[in-house]
Amino acid sequence: MPTQTRDEAGAGPFLVASLTAFTGLLGTYLFFVRTTTGQFIDESALVEAVALYGAAGKAALRFLDLLPALSAAAATIALGYAALARGRWAAALIALLAAAGANATTQILKAEVLTRPFRGIETLTENSLPSGHTTLAASAAAAVFLVASPRWRPFLAFVGGTFAVVSGGSTLVNQWHRPADVVAAFLVVAAFTAPAGWAVLRTGSAWNAWEGYGGHWASSRWWLALPVLAGLAAAAAAAVALIRIAGPEVSTTHYFWAGCSLIVITGYLLAVAGAWLFGRSARSPHETPHVSMTPA
Repeated sequence: MPTQTRDEAGAGPFLVASLTAFTGLLGTYLFFVRTTTGQFIDESALVEAVALYGAAGKAALRFLDLLPALSAAAATIALGYAALARGRWAAALIALLAAAGANATTQILKAEVLTRPFRGIETLTENSLPSGHTTLAASAAAAVFLVASPRWRPFLAFVGGTFAVVSGGSTLVNQWHRPADVVAAFLVVAAFTAPAGWAVLRTGSAWNAWEGYGGHWASSRWWLALPVLAGLAAAAAAAVALIRIAGPEVSTTHYFWAGCSLIVITGYLLAVAGAWLFGRSARSPHETPHVSMTPA
């Protein structure tokens, strides 16, 4: 039997994660953009956001104005520190390329590939999926996650997921994007982050090793539990909204809350999945970098 390294054997889960994200992206587009039902749900959430504009909308607008600068600053500081102070040049370059690839793909898909057919729903015919602002925020958070030490990744997955969810939710509150646009942006970033993560784990066995959950406050399992709890709460809120939509009551904000719930669930689900995948794949400091499989 040929010799096989641990790193080579670990490529499969990252590839599956990337393909799953691309499949989710395609499914999101086909349902929410190509079908009448999907367009109606998505557009209703956008229309109902008007009811909550007020102070929330003004705050969301200010946040969105600052979002490009905040995202660029966070990514620049993290990548610069990783490369210059920690010597993780290869990891920083991989993270940068993944972020650039996600943002370029979003713009190409939105402007050149995906179209929004008329299905009888009164809406703008111009395609807005995926959301560029959300891709920028999520890819910046992913870049920080990729170059961080393993013990910091659970904490950064929660913080980065929260930043991405708030960014995506703000585009809905401000009526810039529909919920499906935000979900699609999350999936684009996930599709690029997964293979980039596999490559980052191969850049240095020493700094990528960790003792597991609980060895440091930033690697507590609570950082995975919190987004799970937030996702469950969002699922409950979505269930209530959908029940009210199905009843005789005329919806005023039910579609909006259901859309927000979808954003929260997707954003945090991907954050937890990413942290779990990296935690599963990171090498223990007590292991040897390569595991040889010799003939029986």
